[in-house]
Amino acid sequence: MAKWAESRIFEPERELSKDKKMVTVPFPYMNGPLHLGHAFTATRVDVFARYKRMQGFNVIFPWAWHWTGQPIVAAAERLSNGDQSMIREFVEIDKVPTEELPKFYDPKFMAQYYTDLSRSALKQLALSIDWRREFHTTDLEPTFNKFVLWQYNRLREMGYVTRGTHPVVWCPRDQSPTGDHDRLEGQGVQWEEFTLVKFRLEGTDKFLPAATFRPETIFGVTNLWLNPQSEYADVIVDGKQEWIISVEAADKLKDQLHTIKIQKTFPGKELIGKKVILPVKHEALLPILPAGFVDPKNGTGVVYSVPAHAPMDYIALRDLKLNKKQQEEFGLQPELMESIMPVALIAVPGMGKYPAEQAIEELKISNQSDPKVQEATNLVYKREFHQGVLNENTGRFRGMKVSEAKPLVILELKQTGLSDFMYDLPEKVVCRCLTVCRVKVLEDQWFLKYSDPEWKKLAHECIDECQMYPESTRRWFHDVIDWIKDWPCARRVGLGTPLPWSPGWIVETLSDSTIYMAFYTIRPLIFSNNVGPDSLTDEFFDYVFLGKGDRKTISEKTSLAPELIDEFRQDFLYWYSVDLRNSAKELIPNHLMFFVFHHVAFFPKSLWPKGISANGMMMAEGEKMSKSKGNVITLSNALTNFGADVIRSSLMDGAEGLDDMDWREKNARDIQGKINELPGYVSTFAGANSRESAEETKLTSIDLWLENQVQKRIRSVSSNLDLMKTKSAFQEAFYSFWNDLRYYESRSERQNHDIALYAVNIWLRLLAPFLPYTVEEINENLGNRKMICSSQFPKVEEGRLHAEADLSESLVQKLIEDSNNILKLMPQKPKKLFIYVTPSWSYDLFNKLAEARKTGQKTSDILREFFEAHPDIDKKTVSTMMTKISKLINELGPDFLDSYSKTKNFDEKSVYSESIKYYEDRFGAAVQVKQAGVEVGYDPKNKSAFALPFKPALYFE
Repeated sequence: MAKWAESRIFEPERELSKDKKMVTVPFPYMNGPLHLGHAFTATRVDVFARYKRMQGFNVIFPWAWHWTGQPIVAAAERLSNGDQSMIREFVEIDKVPTEELPKFYDPKFMAQYYTDLSRSALKQLALSIDWRREFHTTDLEPTFNKFVLWQYNRLREMGYVTRGTHPVVWCPRDQSPTGDHDRLEGQGVQWEEFTLVKFRLEGTDKFLPAATFRPETIFGVTNLWLNPQSEYADVIVDGKQEWIISVEAADKLKDQLHTIKIQKTFPGKELIGKKVILPVKHEALLPILPAGFVDPKNGTGVVYSVPAHAPMDYIALRDLKLNKKQQEEFGLQPELMESIMPVALIAVPGMGKYPAEQAIEELKISNQSDPKVQEATNLVYKREFHQGVLNENTGRFRGMKVSEAKPLVILELKQTGLSDFMYDLPEKVVCRCLTVCRVKVLEDQWFLKYSDPEWKKLAHECIDECQMYPESTRRWFHDVIDWIKDWPCARRVGLGTPLPWSPGWIVETLSDSTIYMAFYTIRPLIFSNNVGPDSLTDEFFDYVFLGKGDRKTISEKTSLAPELIDEFRQDFLYWYSVDLRNSAKELIPNHLMFFVFHHVAFFPKSLWPKGISANGMMMAEGEKMSKSKGNVITLSNALTNFGADVIRSSLMDGAEGLDDMDWREKNARDIQGKINELPGYVSTFAGANSRESAEETKLTSIDLWLENQVQKRIRSVSSNLDLMKTKSAFQEAFYSFWNDLRYYESRSERQNHDIALYAVNIWLRLLAPFLPYTVEEINENLGNRKMICSSQFPKVEEGRLHAEADLSESLVQKLIEDSNNILKLMPQKPKKLFIYVTPSWSYDLFNKLAEARKTGQKTSDILREFFEAHPDIDKKTVSTMMTKISKLINELGPDFLDSYSKTKNFDEKSVYSESIKYYEDRFGAAVQVKQAGVEVGYDPKNKSAFALPFKPALYFE
């Protein structure tokens, strides 16, 4: 680590003669120490950075720290209030001494403490970070604070920050919008709009508004559900209409610009058995029935029942019909219960008349408490929305697709005054201050206008042109761009940058984390030239990042030399744009999406992101890693227990793409053992005195095979790293390469010293991005002074590709495999093995048939050409052989054929003959190789007649 620091290899300067790569990860929140999830994301990027640096690119991997928002403040407050669960997290997981806890009541101290601890851990992990570019967010970092102020002044001028009335996820305690990273629970959950269908209570002017996402199912309602144990309220809404809703719903509606006057409250059981009027069929009376599954906190606490198409309604109705005791309790007549039957509304291909019933039966759901009910609900709703067609029971909507009819049904209900709407959260959201959040409609709040169609269009264009890793994320990004709504960009509490034009508001946690990568490019110049925040005016940033303004005028206002201002501009243009942005997949719907939106808002297309990568989440021993479960593994603790290279290797070996990474200690210990074995193995393999140099002996087929195999590994590792397939690349570089060397040892009678050294040299360079400490140690032990990380990453050398050796070895192994299959069936160990190779003329037939696969040549033409060249061969024999060879070509596959096509005058018999000793050692039997079509000699079972090209006949005795 000291050598890397001394060499400053990770601190590149602008160098126009070299192509650059800028790679980044989201800066982490400093409300706690870094954990293995952070390490997983960051190590993937470091592997890529080291790889590209060794390829000759000028690479920067910058880093910063996120202090903005509620997480740090909330943690400090909970500690100071004596929250035992929080204290336990700090002491048991973060390893903070109990006597030090009072210091953490100060959010600034906490942020700085975890920043210092985490920086040390990242250095120990061997991340190749340029620490000159480091900073942290909030107004506690004045220079970066000025950068955020500039952004928001310009966003407002561009019309992307607007003031308006919008629903937001709201913390009642903080009296502030709650963004994703200000939440303890419910990250990614957004408000949704419920349609409220109003059912008039029979004989009154009171309405029971049922909240639904599926108003098109109103035609199949059979009853209403209320929770008999919950408290309901009779309320006057906006001084106009009388509603019956849950007490919780009344509180929520107050936050949504409604005036609510509560007349009285009462238990839901008082309404059980009463009837309501179905809005779309005014003559229809529907009963109100009891249901424990109705959550008064969800929607209005009033649910309408569509048992034909809602699995929960179907099974709840079935359960109630079977529960005679409950019917008696609420005075529900048996005749009434028997009369309630599902009403089919939607035809779906592959589903029966009642899709809910079919889903319940297929999933073997026994009662409404079964968690699989939600799975059944998702299945039915999804298939009906995308494939369903409304039937005759829906009146004028008959024949329409569900997706088409839904907005029309909502419109009709609104026009007749039979519906309203409310906002709610589909899942529980908890602020970091431990308060359960709800939806509030804010007036005069500041929002990022992500709903702007032109802005969305640019974001789509960026994703279309960007490299996406894995490619499957591209569709995900497009979907998020389509549905993302306006985003509240300011909040009342926490650390952050004050909104420049609106006192009391702070730029929201995710909203200051969009184009900060641009700040990395100028951070060293700010520091080395002691540039203060007063010089970082909006005009300065306009010139540096947007190329606007006059540098002379800016120089006069900022007291910065014109030449220095130009240096800022040139550094930015050299390093930008971001070549790779890698993050966990949970940030696609927010941070990564904002990253795209803001880049297309500020910069020309040439400076848009070039590559975006996402990886899975972190698990530990099969469970999601979280502090609440007590299974968070901090990076510092992991480094103490395993060391950097074991952590790096285990993480890279664990997952790639969007698959979640599951950290298991056993796997880490296994890899630790292999890494500990590596230096000794390399030393032995590369330095054995018994090996001969290439100058002293002719290279054998197995020597050439190893050279060829090395080229294959170089190609595979490189291509995988280019696609951010870090797991595949690591496994090729570590396991597969090692297996190649072990196989070479087992096959070589006399191992070649030069070939061994060559293979080791390549191996260390392939491993360098993954195991930086270990390979540098091995490299030094081999007597090399130049650091591996500053050497060139291996390239495929055409002169070391040996298709014939590769093909030969594959045939050797195929023969062993076939022989083992035969030996399994033999009652006793044989003493002899006879290998019968096909007649020489059959290779000509094989070649013609293989070539015909490419050209489409007719069989008759193939035979004519063959018999012209081989007039003495029996036609019946050729016909039989031709059928078998055609089948064999399919079995051998394209890779084999490709290798074979690169050989000249390939001699299959020689391959087996040169390997006789190897076979004899493997089978403990004498081996003879014979070729059919010449003097075969001993062949008691006429096995030679079954030999085919590259598939010899075998006879054991």
